[in-house]
Amino acid sequence: MPPDDPPRTASAPRPAPSGVRQGKIAAYARLAKLDIIDYYLGLLIVWSLLAPAVRFEPSVLIALALLLAGELCMVAAMTSFDDVTGLRDGSDAANYGPDAPRRKLVRKPLIAGTLSEAEAIGFGRLAAVAAALLWAGAVAVAPHGPLWAIAALALCLVCAVQYSWGLKLSYRGWQEVFLVALGVGLLAGPYGLLAGTVGAFVLVQGVLFGMGPLLFGVYSNTNDIPGDARVHRRTVAVLTSPRGNAAFVAAVSAAEAAVILGATALGIAPWWFAIALAPTMVLRAAQWTIGFARGDILRARNLGITIHRVTVALLIAVNLLGPTVPGGPL
Repeated sequence: MPPDDPPRTASAPRPAPSGVRQGKIAAYARLAKLDIIDYYLGLLIVWSLLAPAVRFEPSVLIALALLLAGELCMVAAMTSFDDVTGLRDGSDAANYGPDAPRRKLVRKPLIAGTLSEAEAIGFGRLAAVAAALLWAGAVAVAPHGPLWAIAALALCLVCAVQYSWGLKLSYRGWQEVFLVALGVGLLAGPYGLLAGTVGAFVLVQGVLFGMGPLLFGVYSNTNDIPGDARVHRRTVAVLTSPRGNAAFVAAVSAAEAAVILGATALGIAPWWFAIALAPTMVLRAAQWTIGFARGDILRARNLGITIHRVTVALLIAVNLLGPTVPGGPL
């Protein structure tokens, strides 16, 4: 008789194939919207606003690195919870469905099925905690620590998490205000930690920085009216008529120009500030024409991202090439 087979032991669990792991990592990166860098650019403006003598101080550079890492985590938390809410109420399925071929479904890993709802919620919670810890580290190493700057960062994190989760600020008519306010907070708060104060010129740049995300967000909202209306997301685009929405976007674009021209006229900014920012104003007019006169909303939305980045580059150039106009301390 042949010998008995040797006893079999339970095999150790095999690690997931590298392709699967890489696919998960890529899915989490898409969930965190790592390719949308526009809020992170504010730290470059902050750095350019600092006095030349302190721009390369070790404490400043370390604090900036921690602030950037915290922002990455904050945005990751915000977008994760936003995608979970979009999955649950069906708005993402409507806005990224087969009737919207120019929207990339792969950018929504929950709709695409590459991540589960539980994975997204866990990732969002972890990212929010990481943001708080990283910003606490930035406060600890920063050369200054005014309470208003710390409060501004804390408010940014709390409101970002509540954007589409919990209080659902973006569903209750606060989306447009939130987009601008977040930009102001993410510029003024870090500047306060690094400079100890904030002046009118810094706040002007914060408003212009915040209006960038708003002026591509309103075009996205225009495209998403059917899906947002179905789930009662109260954006201006949903609440107004097509003509009213077009007028609102035109008014916001004009308000951006008014901030630029007003800062120059009032002496808050250098006399040549409006000249330096002229490309922003010209491109805004082109954006509105493409979106509402020609009806190509998504092209106008994508142009808005470019305009925001151009504006950031122009603000940095203004700060590096010319003297900062002092405003009163907060």
